[in-house]
Amino acid sequence: MPKNDALALGPWMSGVAPYLVPLRAVADDLDARTGVVVDLPTALFLRARLAGLPSPGRTSAGGSCRLLRTADGWAAVNLARPDDHASLPALLALLGARDTDLDGGARTTTAFRLAAAAQRVGIPAAALGAACSGRAPVRARPYGQRLRRPLTGLRVLDLSALWAGPLCARLLGLAGAQVTKVESTTRPDGARSGHPEFYRWLHDGHDSLVMDFASGALADAVDRADVVIEASRPRALRQLGVFAEEFLTARPGRVWVSITGYGRDDDRIAFGDDAAVAGGLVGRDPHGDPMFLGDALADPVTGLYAAHAAVRSLAAGGAELLCVSMAACAAALADSRTAPC
Repeated sequence: MPKNDALALGPWMSGVAPYLVPLRAVADDLDARTGVVVDLPTALFLRARLAGLPSPGRTSAGGSCRLLRTADGWAAVNLARPDDHASLPALLALLGARDTDLDGGARTTTAFRLAAAAQRVGIPAAALGAACSGRAPVRARPYGQRLRRPLTGLRVLDLSALWAGPLCARLLGLAGAQVTKVESTTRPDGARSGHPEFYRWLHDGHDSLVMDFASGALADAVDRADVVIEASRPRALRQLGVFAEEFLTARPGRVWVSITGYGRDDDRIAFGDDAAVAGGLVGRDPHGDPMFLGDALADPVTGLYAAHAAVRSLAAGGAELLCVSMAACAAALADSRTAPC
């Protein structure tokens, strides 16, 4: 990154820096294993700089997520997609709120109940610190037979979208893997509608494959891969004939990276801002009230954790399903600062 760009990211780093000790350790070990040097300001805040995003407060840098005061604390509600806005009246009805008064409805209920009601209608939401439970950022489940192979030349299939999974794929590609990004003809990566330079940065040097997932072509593409990165609910891929467990047992040394908000066994939806709040990864204003940190911070943090876990797994012979939780990755950073949950 040019010097002027690095200086421009300084203000973004200042509030986040006290939480970065675990992430620096992950980045340093990734460098030691692969030779890929991770510049944390770039990884965490390049998107914000390119898009000219404002510093966050009680509203996220991207503008879609809000921290709301509840009867017993705080919760984040993220209206990131058109469907989330369409579901807002249903959420307000569940809260017994009048008109469009989400703030008023939030104050009449607990943070947990607000988040649960939002998730019930498909809106990403989280009570502050709800995921501060000591869960490891990555849980590895063994399947199949191990086989140690160099990362160089391995075929990585990236089925993910937006930020966390693609950042993981970018780092594996820089380490020598051959990365192919796969998109559905009916549902392209939503990040394409963001800043084009950031999208190019994430996917530079990767092959691109666009297909009709319902045609069965996805299962064929997965079968040819050595590593799969995805951020889908397990049942969604199973309906397309893709099973992580079968992939891992079919050939020795394979690795499957599964990125979810709260773990593969939890159907709750999450994006970077609300997942960070769930993990307690927030700043504080002069009154001690929470504020967002960075830009969808759990996304790039998770991408780094996921890439590091994949590299470590491959070095040990693979044969693992790596379950990466965005909220748990955020909590690992929050816990390092002994931030209150």
